[in-house]
Amino acid sequence: MISNQILQNTLDGLKNITRSDFCMADTEGKILAFTAQNPEISSSDILGFAASPADSQVVQENQFFKVYDENRLEYVLVVSGGSEDTYMIGQMAVFQIQNLLVAYKERFDKDNFIKNLLLDNLLLVDIYNRAKKLHIDVETKRVVFILETGQGKDYTALENVKNIFQGKKGDFITVVDEKSIIVVKEVNPGDGYAEMQKIAESILQAVREKDELVHIAYGTIVKELKEVSRSYKEARMALDVGKIFFDEKEIIAYSSLGIGRLIYQLPIPLCKMFIKEIFENKSPDDFDEETITTINKFFENSLNVSETSRQLYIHRNTLVYRLDKLQKSTGLDLRVFEDAITFKIALMVVRYMKYMETLDY
Repeated sequence: MISNQILQNTLDGLKNITRSDFCMADTEGKILAFTAQNPEISSSDILGFAASPADSQVVQENQFFKVYDENRLEYVLVVSGGSEDTYMIGQMAVFQIQNLLVAYKERFDKDNFIKNLLLDNLLLVDIYNRAKKLHIDVETKRVVFILETGQGKDYTALENVKNIFQGKKGDFITVVDEKSIIVVKEVNPGDGYAEMQKIAESILQAVREKDELVHIAYGTIVKELKEVSRSYKEARMALDVGKIFFDEKEIIAYSSLGIGRLIYQLPIPLCKMFIKEIFENKSPDDFDEETITTINKFFENSLNVSETSRQLYIHRNTLVYRLDKLQKSTGLDLRVFEDAITFKIALMVVRYMKYMETLDY
């Protein structure tokens, strides 16, 4: 059903054109929208007309009309006056409202279709049949963006996102849960991930409030409509993995997850076994802040001792001493590439395990 605000705007527009007053009611006699200051129309008159076989009728100097959605009575429209001109105005208004019903129904059907497509609730044959019926191209390239704000379901953010893509027929904006907004974006021929990053940045700019936490993730570009659910799953994974390993980034692409994507798919028991083998009875949480800072800076500088010591404002020998001390406690020498990789993965696994512990199951 059309929202009362849309009905009100429609009646106001009709009044501006025709100079007649209108009133819209549902089939239970409740007035939904009106243009006159005090519409003197009783619910009993509305109910009586709704129950009658007539499609239009003059009742107490007002012209009543039935508005159907296909074969189902949806509204009762009342136009002030009982003349032949009023009848013609009412017929025109009924036609416009019925067209509005068709448009809203198609919009609702498209939204419902996209939600089921994202969630993998459709058979392949249903995807093609319904897409054809809803005039949705099945061979256009698309990508899925997921936006998550700190406010849960933020209706202001939803409207801002809709404004960005307003008028773009091939784009769809929807929600499937209380936390996120989903954009199924049609990709122009020749566009790649550089353009997708710019789109993500424009979404971020439109919805970000001062000091508000916003995360945007997007999947890979898919070539067919049936693959949209894959792009959605990738974007969902990118959102989760980004929070674990790239929490400083507001925009994260599935294609940039690297080894974090592999770690995210590991079972927790296997992670615990791996950490026990690497650190034995020692946990990375036992490292002091100085050691952690040294490790992170050493990795940032691609295991370069000289550059790391310069950035930490310490003597090269001091850094070597810290690395030797770490080697004695863990058995891993970060100056050796293989040991550095093992240590880096271990730290990421620990971070992943901590994140999983915070989730409510």
